[in-house]
Amino acid sequence: MPQEGPVIKRSLEKIWKDGEYNYEASYGFTPNVFAYIHPDTEKRPCMLVVPGGGYCMCCSHEGELPAMEFYNRGMNVLVLSYTTDITMSVPLKKQPLNDISRAVRFIRKNADKYCIDPAKVFIMGFSAGAHVCGSLAVHYDDITDPDTELNTISNRPDGVILSYPVITTGEYTHADSIKTLLGPDPTDEELLYFSLEKQVKEKTPPCFIWQTQEDGLVPVENSYLFAMALRKNKVPFAHYVFPAGYHGLTIANDTFFKGWSGGNYTMEQTMRAAFNVREGKGVNVSEKRKQEIIEQFFEGNEFQEDGIDMSLKEDVGLWSDLAWAFISRF
Repeated sequence: MPQEGPVIKRSLEKIWKDGEYNYEASYGFTPNVFAYIHPDTEKRPCMLVVPGGGYCMCCSHEGELPAMEFYNRGMNVLVLSYTTDITMSVPLKKQPLNDISRAVRFIRKNADKYCIDPAKVFIMGFSAGAHVCGSLAVHYDDITDPDTELNTISNRPDGVILSYPVITTGEYTHADSIKTLLGPDPTDEELLYFSLEKQVKEKTPPCFIWQTQEDGLVPVENSYLFAMALRKNKVPFAHYVFPAGYHGLTIANDTFFKGWSGGNYTMEQTMRAAFNVREGKGVNVSEKRKQEIIEQFFEGNEFQEDGIDMSLKEDVGLWSDLAWAFISRF
């Protein structure tokens, strides 16, 4: 159910100008940020939320729900809908990383408009979205923006929250995420670049990491690998592993367990792609993948969560309190 309270200033803006964005399988989509801004002029810390979805989509329950959690804590919040590929046919390569780098620069450039403190811009990702955030955390200084003015603005986040993150391309990887990102035949150089535990530097921003030990989709070793790399490089971090809970818990509160996620705008590119695939207009989409997409989106199959454990609110549900305490240090 929607959050109650004062009217929230909401807006959606594309982060790439005409001619700057040319991902082949965009189907008319341009990456964008959706803002949740307090109705006053106070300069507030900013949180950029990055949903997960295996690099195939930006799941709506990992957008608006966490956005409202940190909005209600006093932050101005934006949700990034970055480049994904539900068809798994056109490797994304560095496009999602370029999207988040541009988003951070875009937010800082528009700090007055969004009433944010440009020295307190935090990013928060879930699953593959955490891989996007982690990629920026370790590679921010690699990325040159095509806009000369924006390239002078820092893309380094002031802190990073990684929720049940995809981290490694090695033994404990989430294979489908990496396949969608890099394609079926990535080079050794690409695998090394996006195995984030191998890319941590002393100047990597502070990181808060959480996951559940029972995560059946992304092995919990991903979190440990990144935490150990942060410790080795003396980067401030916090690392929490909860004993129980499935992948994708996002904000484990009453609203989540009632099934309300809101923010369906994050699914724009995925749905554009799905409709084009159904009409035979997909880019390099195999017949097998076409049928999978039609079944997933057009044949009435619904996700059923069997036996929801409401007690998860009592420990996993506290992660946002812990994260808030951590980022308040910086």
